[in-house]
Amino acid sequence: MAKLYAQYPQKNVNLNPKEETIDLLLNYSKALTVIHCHKWKFKALLN
Repeated sequence: MAKLYAQYPQKNVNLNPKEETIDLLLNYSKALTVIHCHKWKFKALLN
């Protein structure tokens, strides 16, 4: 049987991400390139 980690809802939970996290994700998405070649897809991370 699956273990339940949260039995009761938490109150006053701050779900806003840090600005560092948003910057990291945006920079990663800007550097990611997908190359389509016939039936294959190649993912390249440009640094």
